[in-house]
Amino acid sequence: MKALSDVVMLDLTHMLSGPYGAMMLTDLGVQTIKVEPPGKGEGTRALQAKDPKNSRHGMGSYFLTLNRSKKSVGIDLKSAEGLKVFYDLAKKADIVMDNFSAGVTTRLKIDHATLSKINPRIITCTVTGFGETGPDKDRPAFDMVAQAMGGGMSITGTPDDGPYRSGIPIGDLGGGIMGCIGILAALHQRERTGRGQHVDISMLDAQISMLNYMATMYFLSDDVPYGIGNSHFVHVVYDSFKTKTLPIIIAIITDNFWEALAQLLGDKDLQKPEYATQPGRWKDRDFIYKRVREHMAKDTTEAWLEKLRGARIPCAPVNDFKHALWDRQVLARHMVVDVPDGRGGTVKMPGNPMKLSHHEDSFTAPPTVGQHTDEVLRGMLGMSEDEVRKLRAANAVG
Repeated sequence: MKALSDVVMLDLTHMLSGPYGAMMLTDLGVQTIKVEPPGKGEGTRALQAKDPKNSRHGMGSYFLTLNRSKKSVGIDLKSAEGLKVFYDLAKKADIVMDNFSAGVTTRLKIDHATLSKINPRIITCTVTGFGETGPDKDRPAFDMVAQAMGGGMSITGTPDDGPYRSGIPIGDLGGGIMGCIGILAALHQRERTGRGQHVDISMLDAQISMLNYMATMYFLSDDVPYGIGNSHFVHVVYDSFKTKTLPIIIAIITDNFWEALAQLLGDKDLQKPEYATQPGRWKDRDFIYKRVREHMAKDTTEAWLEKLRGARIPCAPVNDFKHALWDRQVLARHMVVDVPDGRGGTVKMPGNPMKLSHHEDSFTAPPTVGQHTDEVLRGMLGMSEDEVRKLRAANAVG
């Protein structure tokens, strides 16, 4: 039995931030019912849907990944009949998650104030760009907007070639992760109070939170940090280096690691007594980096990894996707999984990073639009076949 298999969620999310948080909860066992407009469904279905390289059976990589193991019910929330069906589902659900713009749930009459009158135990979560309060709450935002406003882009790259957004969409993904955590906290509190609550997640808030100790450094010193590439503002040596094959990173955090590196390289110019501690290395960091680069360029990453790991020096290849996704540690941790595609085949995608000792991963295919409408309405709400047929005839469900 999965950890959250007794929890039911109505998933109104689209694109990336909300669906990612909902996917995490679904992986942990939440019974997720994706509520989407009848017919074409929610907009993410169209992304890459006709791309022959990045789709399967009319579902693009976004939808395939983010909606695994979910069920789909088509409901027209703008119709009176459809809204009533949604309310009936909300009576039996634990969570309603969305990432609509601020104010949309209120206009649709599915906000927490409304749903809590129907079900006092309901937990709602909305992930938006700027949150549901404050002067900028109504501004539109996507991943790069959050990354730029959150400060992270300003320290990515170098003063000459930056700023750069993160290669992965951490603005969206950060919002989804925080939504997942907030929902879990609300579920736990409900066990003590018997009451649900609303979880208000801002993608910008998430980016500010992830500045973490660097933000505190700014407040202490008033020094505004800037991009320094892959190097570090304290540690030497800490950077990426070119080799004859893939780039490699070396991360010297403590003096004993430096001593081991200097001995491994056998370079007397790097074995000066003043380099034994960080202040001495920092003072002469340009020279040290120059010499280490010269050494790294003489051999392959594979050869250097064997030598560095043998000396227990923190290091890693800078993997491209091919190398990262076939890494033996990644595979051993079941971080690449085969998810059914609904037509007898499977699609490889990243697995669930949360490893619970009493949980075994399993996945079902992402749903077609309204694939489970009859199953959910008849099974969860106890509707008759005739009742469902009438709702279909009124275009309230599909």
